[in-house]
Order: sequence, then structure tokens, then C-alpha cells
Amino acid sequence: PEQVTGKGAGLSKEGIKRKANVIKGAIALHHPDPSDPIGVMAALGGFDIAGMTGLFLGGAVYRVPIVIDGLISSVAALLAKRICPDAAGYMLPSHMSKEPSSERIMEELGLKPVILGQLALGEGTGTVLLFPMLEMANEVYLENSTFENINIEAYQKFE
Repeated sequence: PEQVTGKGAGLSKEGIKRKANVIKGAIALHHPDPSDPIGVMAALGGFDIAGMTGLFLGGAVYRVPIVIDGLISSVAALLAKRICPDAAGYMLPSHMSKEPSSERIMEELGLKPVILGQLALGEGTGTVLLFPMLEMANEVYLENSTFENINIEAYQKFE
């Protein structure tokens, strides 16, 4: 817990230690099996993480991409992937959280966030930044000129 617990939106060093101790206490009390994602969630997670884990699983079932935004949703995404590895194919990480565990979670998910902005606000700011970027990329894709429609000869490979 000391290696992966961060300050979130601004905890003091004492607050970080307290948070790590709460996590250590929960692990000592419940002894979750790391190979059992539902057991880990039951022992260490809250209703928020359980609900988001279900949302990520539902995204896979219905083939709907779900945005990962911040550490808590990253944890839920990781739990969902451990329950159903194919679920990661329907996850889109908006950004890499500033929290120490974020990079490790993204590596395990096999995903790369769109934004590397060191965000730590916890209010969905990564998603708020992501959606206009996605809309802009879609517009470029749909509206961009091709060589053919602007009468430019396509590149030819010379050997």
C-alpha cells in the first residue's frame, strides 16, 4: 500500500500514511486472494468500484466503449478485465492519473491513455477533455480531403 497510495487531490503526507494504513488494515482483516477479483472487490472495494466494474463488464457485453477516468475507475476497469479479459477491448482510458498505481494499472490493462496531463482532480476532467478531442478526430476523418477529390496525383513509390 505505501508504494501505490497517492495523495489524490491533495492529501498531506500524514493523510497518505493514514490511507495506506487503512488499506493495510483491510487486507489484514479480510485476507483477499489476489487471484479472485470478486473477492478482492468485496474485501477492499466500495459500492462505487463494484458499480463501475459492472459498467465495464456491461460495455463488453453490449460492445459499447466505456471511458476510464481516474484512479477509481481504473481500479474498476482492472477488476473487470480480471473477471473477463475481453472487457479491456471496450475500455478507453482518457488520461493517466497522477497516482502512483496508475501506470501499473494501465500496463496490466494493456491500454495507453489519450492524455498524459498529470491530472488528479477526480471530477471527470479527463473525460471532459477527451470527448472534444474524439469529436475533432472524427470530423478530420470524415471531412478531410483525399488526393482524389482535390485532384492531386497519389504518391508513387520510387525504387
